[in-house]
Amino acid sequence: MTLPVDPVTLEVIRHALTAAAEEMSLVVMRSARSPLLREAGDLSSAVTDADGHLVAQGRDIPMHMGVMSFTVREFLKRVPKARLAPGDVWFLNLPEVGGNHLPDVKAIRPVFFEGAIRAFAVNLAHWADAGGAVPGSYVAGATDAWQEGLRIPPVRLFSAEGPDREKLDFVLANVRGAAEREGDILAQMAATRAGEERLRQILGEHGTATVLAAVGAIHDRAEAQMRSALAAVPDGAYEGEDWLDDDAADGGPVAVRVRVTIRGDRAIFDFSETADAARGPVNTTPFIAAASVFYVIKTLLGPHIQPSGGCYRPLEIVTRPGSLLDPDPERPVVGGNHETSQRVADAVFRALEPIGPERISAGGPTTSGLVLFGGRLPDGAWTTLYETHGGGEGARHDRNGAPVVRVHMSNVMNTPAEVVEAEYPIRIECQRLRRGSGGAGRHRGGDGLHRAYRILCDDMSVTSMFERRVVPPYGLRGGEPGAPFRVTVSRADGREIELPGKANVRLGCDDVVVVESCGGGGYGTPEA
Repeated sequence: MTLPVDPVTLEVIRHALTAAAEEMSLVVMRSARSPLLREAGDLSSAVTDADGHLVAQGRDIPMHMGVMSFTVREFLKRVPKARLAPGDVWFLNLPEVGGNHLPDVKAIRPVFFEGAIRAFAVNLAHWADAGGAVPGSYVAGATDAWQEGLRIPPVRLFSAEGPDREKLDFVLANVRGAAEREGDILAQMAATRAGEERLRQILGEHGTATVLAAVGAIHDRAEAQMRSALAAVPDGAYEGEDWLDDDAADGGPVAVRVRVTIRGDRAIFDFSETADAARGPVNTTPFIAAASVFYVIKTLLGPHIQPSGGCYRPLEIVTRPGSLLDPDPERPVVGGNHETSQRVADAVFRALEPIGPERISAGGPTTSGLVLFGGRLPDGAWTTLYETHGGGEGARHDRNGAPVVRVHMSNVMNTPAEVVEAEYPIRIECQRLRRGSGGAGRHRGGDGLHRAYRILCDDMSVTSMFERRVVPPYGLRGGEPGAPFRVTVSRADGREIELPGKANVRLGCDDVVVVESCGGGGYGTPEA
């Protein structure tokens, strides 16, 4: 039972906590070395309570935020509070410790005030390289977790005395582009320090008892709002499914299936019928499955609800051990983070279509559309361009889909052509809409993107990791699907090859990579 807090004070504290999380993300973007962080913003920040329950988050990336609802709680199972001290910053990337995939590295700082831990400041940043078999750490043919890069269990890289050089050097010796990685690590550390300063300021201004009571009230109010939203949905069982293009090995489409059971003010999301774990790197964690569920339910039923641990209390997520969403820790998972998470979201959206089709869009670019370039500059330094590509939004009951956007679990920006050409041996040959790629319907799906990259060095690797190449964005209510995703390589000698959705190939000077992202699905029959 929490102490009462007057509504005005509660709102002031709630917004201050959110502002602290948003400031952390801005610190990373202003101080990181890699363009992936400072330009594309592939990062997220959060504030949790002393037990690791999410309290506030930045306007960042849904898949990250859902995962960070678990990260500190899983961290505390391995590193008890008694081991933590003021000034500590711990880093980790193990998927089984409240994580998703190895490139997404979490920095966790305990916030002490009046002699006790009152909160945690957390930043997640995608490292442009985390080691592994290929530059960028996306190994399309990976069959185990160790091929994908350096696995970092909770390790303290900073204390009140400064960086722990031995541990930091160990990490940097196992990744490409050590100088850039160190700059990004320092940016993450600085972000958590900014979060700590803001949280201590809030505690000092309002008093510990009042702030802790406000945090409890935030959880309780969010829970009550979520229960109220669920109670407005007709009781019943709703089923949905979506499909990965393939298992990144030799297999065909892979099913993600969900049964949603709503009873009163609670909901169960059962993924037991989802396919078995894949041989290739499209597996993901139960934390990502939960993140996708949280995103869908909040989007459909409670967009006004403060994202916090409280709003997730009425939701139960069931995954089957050994399945695509709950694999053995030895399985590769790098693509599952942003590809399988989207299949989960689409499966849940399709299951809940009967509760209100006017709330749901047709299928869109629910893929990262990742094309990753890696190589060495003339001075020998490693360079990695991690580029995601938006596509056409699915149409809705009342409008056409927007062209070239990102939907659902992603929120990463593109890297401007000027930055690409200044930082990498690559020239952007063209960038335009992929006209006519949206699916037909009473309302038409949005168009995708056409972008071409010319390689200006003798040797560079390119990695593809995207979906919607085989299974295109679906239409709703008789609407037609959008055009599928397509990536082709035009060799300097005139040969042209189409890349699979998951591949690693070598490129040479004057090879051109053309990305044509998928169009959105249409809504309603074209005749209408």
